[in-house]
Amino acid sequence: MPTPEPLVRVAGLRKPKHEVLGCDIAGQVEAVGKNVKQFRVGDEVFGVTGFEGKGFAEYACALEEKLAQKPTSLSFEDAAAIPIAASTALQGLRDKGRIQPGHKVLIEGASGGVGTFAVQIAKAFGAEVTAVCSTRNVDKVRTIGADHVIDYTQADFTRSGQRYDLILGVSAHHSISEYRRMLSQDGIYVAVGGGVARILEALVLGSFLSQLGRKKITFFIAKMNQKDLVFLGNLLETGKVRPVIDRRYPLSDAAEALRYLAEGHARGKVVLTIQPSIGTAGAASDRYS
Repeated sequence: MPTPEPLVRVAGLRKPKHEVLGCDIAGQVEAVGKNVKQFRVGDEVFGVTGFEGKGFAEYACALEEKLAQKPTSLSFEDAAAIPIAASTALQGLRDKGRIQPGHKVLIEGASGGVGTFAVQIAKAFGAEVTAVCSTRNVDKVRTIGADHVIDYTQADFTRSGQRYDLILGVSAHHSISEYRRMLSQDGIYVAVGGGVARILEALVLGSFLSQLGRKKITFFIAKMNQKDLVFLGNLLETGKVRPVIDRRYPLSDAAEALRYLAEGHARGKVVLTIQPSIGTAGAASDRYS
């Protein structure tokens, strides 16, 4: 597959006439607004357009503070797989989960976009990682560094008796009380995704249950920022983290890419590619896969 040469505008110029989907982007700066200080035409960058979309396009417009220099070792396609999923994993583990070296960390939903980054980032922080996934993803999760892997089709990990310092529920399927029971005395459960009922449970009961002892329960949505993109770029440049890409689709097949994601079985990220000399490489969003 030829390496794309994507182009992006940095905010301050005309916006695209028609609104489109997509948040994650990676590309080469084609033009900058008059107040842009950090980037110049020709710079290779990655980041987000914002949750309003506009990333599934040959040209995209983004705010300066939502972009960072692309790691030189990564292709545009790989870089486009990073921003939202990796930032969600990083903030969930570091900011909400207060991860520390030696912590026992369980990641439920370890084979999706957020989960594959979470396994690797947790290992980069020096944690002992237990990953939960389905049978077909066991080997994949092991290859990205998980110390232990639980196949949820074969065993109910909530009844193992193991205690964890941090549980990251990327695809939460169990009740808050079950996760709370699995926490160590000062453990933290961070709900990232799952069904509506599980998210509402974390929102409604999390704060109340956190007052009943030292165990904490929280739900959050990632806030995109340049500082974290730079931090992630360093992890990627040093080889401590790498994007796991399940499938690549040409931009013209964006609808098919979204249909595949909707099935809920993506192993890592799904990326849209652009032909050489035009556009941005964009990642189909799979925050909760």
